[in-house]
Amino acid sequence: DTGDIIRGKDLFRGYNEKDQEEKKQLQDNLKGVFAKIHEELKDAKEHYKDEDDREKNFFQLREDWWTANRATIWEALTCEANGTYFRNTCNDSADEKGPSVARNKCTCNNGDVPTYFDYVPQFLR
Repeated sequence: DTGDIIRGKDLFRGYNEKDQEEKKQLQDNLKGVFAKIHEELKDAKEHYKDEDDREKNFFQLREDWWTANRATIWEALTCEANGTYFRNTCNDSADEKGPSVARNKCTCNNGDVPTYFDYVPQFLR
């Protein structure tokens, strides 16, 4: 999913050589994006200096960026989402005893996204 791709933890390797090459290109592009973000950092630059990261993956920076921006990304992905597409996921029914459909741009009545499964390993989702 999007969070795993951004954080560099996507397990999907591709079905064929073309898929694998596209994934490599995507990860190379993300490395470039996060290298630019790293260059722009001032006070926190030293915090993201990792001697073991010879390939300049910036995994910790990517993780922190995702944590800071995932709600905005979710909003952008679902801004035009049709509510009838989504299944029961929230506990915001009238009696608060059962699941309801997250109909408002795939968010619960309180504004939360229905799930935060980003940190559940992919094979368990």
